[in-house]
Amino acid sequence: MSHLFEPFAREHGDINSGYDATRKIRSMDRPDAKTIPIIAMTANAFVEDIQESKEAGMTEHISKPLDIDKVVAAICKYTRILAHE
Repeated sequence: MSHLFEPFAREHGDINSGYDATRKIRSMDRPDAKTIPIIAMTANAFVEDIQESKEAGMTEHISKPLDIDKVVAAICKYTRILAHE
């Protein structure tokens, strides 16, 4: 298991992947659980992988090698960082 998921897994049960973590987040009883942006950054770049990310509830799918412009654009899109520039 990725070290990124360990704290979440300890608190929320059996989390083995980003897909599992996303499904768990989306199912939480919180007002932001359905809308918080979740961006997949993965080496899995096939159409099926992108579809699986969407089906799990991820907002965006960015394949590796990461294009920093795409990463920044996705972050800006979902956080509106550049809304005032």
